[in-house]
Amino acid sequence: MTPEKVGEFKKFIEDMAVASLRCVAFAYRPCEMSDVPKEDQRADWVLPEDNLIMLGIVGIKDPCRPGVQDSIRLCAAAGIKVRMVTGDNLQTARAIALECGILTDPNVSEPTIIEGKTFRELSDLEREEVADKISVMGRSSPNDKLLLVKALRNRGHVVAVTGDGTNDAPALHEADIGLSMGIQGTEVAKESSDIIILDDNFATLVRVVRWGRSVYANIQKFIQFQLTVNVAALIINVVSAVSSGDVPLNAVQLLWVNLIMDTLGALALATEPPNNHLMQRPPVGRREPLITNIMWRNLLIMAFYQVAILLTLTFKGLSLLRLKLFIAIIAITVVLQVLIIEFLGKFTTTVRLSWQLWLVSIGLAFISWPLALVGKLIPVPDRPLLDMFTCCCPGKKEADDGKEDSGVKNIEVV
Repeated sequence: MTPEKVGEFKKFIEDMAVASLRCVAFAYRPCEMSDVPKEDQRADWVLPEDNLIMLGIVGIKDPCRPGVQDSIRLCAAAGIKVRMVTGDNLQTARAIALECGILTDPNVSEPTIIEGKTFRELSDLEREEVADKISVMGRSSPNDKLLLVKALRNRGHVVAVTGDGTNDAPALHEADIGLSMGIQGTEVAKESSDIIILDDNFATLVRVVRWGRSVYANIQKFIQFQLTVNVAALIINVVSAVSSGDVPLNAVQLLWVNLIMDTLGALALATEPPNNHLMQRPPVGRREPLITNIMWRNLLIMAFYQVAILLTLTFKGLSLLRLKLFIAIIAITVVLQVLIIEFLGKFTTTVRLSWQLWLVSIGLAFISWPLALVGKLIPVPDRPLLDMFTCCCPGKKEADDGKEDSGVKNIEVV
């Protein structure tokens, strides 16, 4: 083959690679019967690779599944950076990444798109610095994928890895979350992973993230609700018992409050389905507390308001509202609360209220809405409150504790 012909074929390969085609060359070599090894020698026989006659080059297209671009766009909005690690050459990898939306600029260069050989030759420190910028890695080996996962984890990222082959098992095991393919995945890959994607579809990963964030958000809502009511009920009973020797909420009434908190509140808050708004939130860092500063702000504002109202009505309710007796009412489940006040007086030791007193109760409860709205305008620091009062000891901390957690990202390595 002449040098001109070699250049012509290379041009064909580059053109097909730009069109996201995987190139396969077909060649043959005539053999004499004497060159064919015997049956007992075939195990050690090596296929000759010289003096081959090329038949042609074929470009194979493996199109992206429908919806992959939208899924990657949702991941980007959710703070998840998608990285592609492939054995294809850089031109083919670039074209596929542009097609599915991993790359948006066709003119990017290193280190955004890099060869596996270049990445593995870097030192550990250089590899960690470059890993943050990599979007596409071509001509990579399974060990390059493992090195990328380690480098990203050392930088404090939460790493999820997808894979289907036996060679992907080390990276799947090393990642924070390993996701193997249920259809094309090997048994070794499935055993090394944490989650098996049954339909081998990238869009399923987006649903996994959405449901995970929904569960986390529901837990936070329920905890905030529980702590607010518990703090208010505890303070009002303790203060009243110490000051007057009597409690405003008897055992049956406290049981009803707990029923609202533990049953009805849990059903309302913990079963809320996921929505697309969850995919617009930033990821949760490794060391971010379950009860965030925003939750503490909302909790303290609402608990202070409830305690203030209940204490005022407990000690000044007789003069302010001209009662015989005032019983604190928590209007969370309106229908059940009306039934208890109006029809279950003997069982719960309550009296019926006039329509004027119902309006007063509703008005007091309604104030919590604008108060909560005003409370959301109060800025809170990003750093957890406990960390702000914790003194750091001198010396080197452990790897995870020694890294800052400012905007830690979830990273999907494909």
